[in-house]
Amino acid sequence: MAYTERTRENLRLWTEDDYFSSETRTELLNITDPREIEDRLARDLEFGTGGMRGKLGAGTNRMNIYVVRKLTQGLADAIKAEGGDGARRGVVIACDSRRFSPEFARETALVLGTNGIRAFCFETLRPTPELSFAVRYLGAAAGVMVTASHNPKNYNGYKVYWADGAQLAPDKAEAIAAAIAKREDWRVPARPEAELRADGLLTTVGAEIDAAYLAAVQAQMLQPELTTARGGELRVVFTPLHGAGAVPVQRILAQIGFTHVFTVPEQEQPDGDFPTVSVPNPEEKEAFALARRYGDAQGAELLLATDPDSDRLGVCGREPDGAWRHFTGNQAGVLLEYYILNSHSALPPDSRVVKSVVSTALAGKIAESFGVTCTEVPVGFKFIGEQIHAMEQSGQGTFIFGFEESLGYLTGTYARDKDAVLAAALMAEAALFFRLRTGKSLVDVLEEIYVKWGYFLDDQVAYSFTDFDGAAQMEAIMSALRGDARPVLGGTAVSSREDFAAGESRAADGKVSRLDFPSMNLLRFSLAGGGFVMARPSGTEPKIRFYFCVSGANRAEAENALAAVRGDFFRPYAEMLNSSK
Repeated sequence: MAYTERTRENLRLWTEDDYFSSETRTELLNITDPREIEDRLARDLEFGTGGMRGKLGAGTNRMNIYVVRKLTQGLADAIKAEGGDGARRGVVIACDSRRFSPEFARETALVLGTNGIRAFCFETLRPTPELSFAVRYLGAAAGVMVTASHNPKNYNGYKVYWADGAQLAPDKAEAIAAAIAKREDWRVPARPEAELRADGLLTTVGAEIDAAYLAAVQAQMLQPELTTARGGELRVVFTPLHGAGAVPVQRILAQIGFTHVFTVPEQEQPDGDFPTVSVPNPEEKEAFALARRYGDAQGAELLLATDPDSDRLGVCGREPDGAWRHFTGNQAGVLLEYYILNSHSALPPDSRVVKSVVSTALAGKIAESFGVTCTEVPVGFKFIGEQIHAMEQSGQGTFIFGFEESLGYLTGTYARDKDAVLAAALMAEAALFFRLRTGKSLVDVLEEIYVKWGYFLDDQVAYSFTDFDGAAQMEAIMSALRGDARPVLGGTAVSSREDFAAGESRAADGKVSRLDFPSMNLLRFSLAGGGFVMARPSGTEPKIRFYFCVSGANRAEAENALAAVRGDFFRPYAEMLNSSK
């Protein structure tokens, strides 16, 4: 195949210019598939609303030190363009256990320092929520977390946080993206590390922030006397899945009184190859294979797993027959929500639970019963962080709990991102509390929630498309869905259709109303009974995620309804979706 002009120019630059390493040149020149060359060099890896994420490798469309340098130069330009004292306040930098994470963190620090912006770099890997905390603790202008979260081992990424400790708001992301696009030259200068340290532009941080962060997490506990006195009675098995959660999770559990915590030895040490799992994602049951084995051997009641950057928590609880129940993110979320709301003797009258719009409708039912407002926000925990900031700025609303279905949870305002370290401590505390005070396991409590507020069952299906024409395929499917006017899905009536890109809701009777919600490429088919079906294209990869939430009078009815709705919904689009991979 003939290369595009852009590909030819980039290939010449990356294989002939001395700025690029010999290893980079060799890697590109040894590629024999022209489609691979085109994919690597025809376009730049995109900086989105949360940052950048991609496959590791040489090329403009891969994660490598040259892409990191150019991205960081864009961040530096955006900080300087804002004026003020951003350069003096500096940027905090952390990384997880992924391949090249330490190298990418170092390159970030060098480029920032070369631009006269102070860099505060953690000495070793740290969890994402600690980075969020550290930005506000140090009064920094921004933060960078080098991670690809729970993606496969051949990925890495770069998430940017602003001064409020939350991931970038859209306007900040656009400013950085514009600064990156404006700079055509790939050759980004970086001064030697020793010079930057001598000039006070590069500082290593660690133990002081660790202590402050864990103290902030511990302050969120709801039953400190109970866990101090009887925490040793709960047997917990924990796995950090080779990531950054090992030290902070073990420390916080020990601090609050849980002395019988067994950490899976094969998965305790950081390892960017994640050798014991196919994908280091605690949403997947397979990720708990070793934890389940040790849980049985240890007689544990609770299994906890954190992802590589320790912002997501997976949970398994004991079934009555001794088997393990792998909780979905929605199920773990409503368990924590119920525990937190139930533990407050007197909630402030303006209390709020905040959840992503695709998370279970059951959360709203629970909040309503406690007299608490449930606010929905776009997908991405930064929007929950924005709500916390808005409440503080306006003096209206008290943040109680925030969660998203993809295993992200937060209570308290010490951080502005989801925190698996906190969630692990809270879930252990909840398991102990319910067993000692009510004689029930977490599985029992979840069933009790269903009986009280309705059996809301949730599911998610993702379809991925080819890198070459994925965008066109996704656009065609979303266009077809926008014209879908079926009044019933799987025997359940469709009460309304919401197009969040157009900002309008169309009721079953045809009446149209405006949506008070940020514009985003999301479609929702609201179902009678409070459930929904949603379709959301990913902003970082060629993938469409479909979310289902269906309720029933009992478990069997809910399971049947969910299967019927899901099957009926996809039926007209089978041919289009079969082209996915």
